[in-house]
Amino acid sequence: MADTEPKVVRNEAANRYELWMGDTLAGQAEYKLTEAGTAFVHTEVDDAFSGQGLGSILARRSLEDAASRDEVIVPYCPFIQAYLKRHHDLDAHVQWPTPKHQRG
Repeated sequence: MADTEPKVVRNEAANRYELWMGDTLAGQAEYKLTEAGTAFVHTEVDDAFSGQGLGSILARRSLEDAASRDEVIVPYCPFIQAYLKRHHDLDAHVQWPTPKHQRG
């Protein structure tokens, strides 16, 4: 593999952030734009790339991009929730869902 550096891009047409390893789609973080903000609803990394910390890279870069766009982050995805509970640098941009919120 010539290019093994992970690259994360926002694919607005598909409502997801994509994690690319070279020319291979290795993972994605799906979101929905809602009145409350950008709701992260599902994150996954392909099994072929598991155990390499790529999920954390995908989460961090996706969340940083959303924050840089001054979007409110609403984490429904359990992986994104777990990431945000361990990393507090984006707390000012996060609106935690409450039980009354329905998924996107």
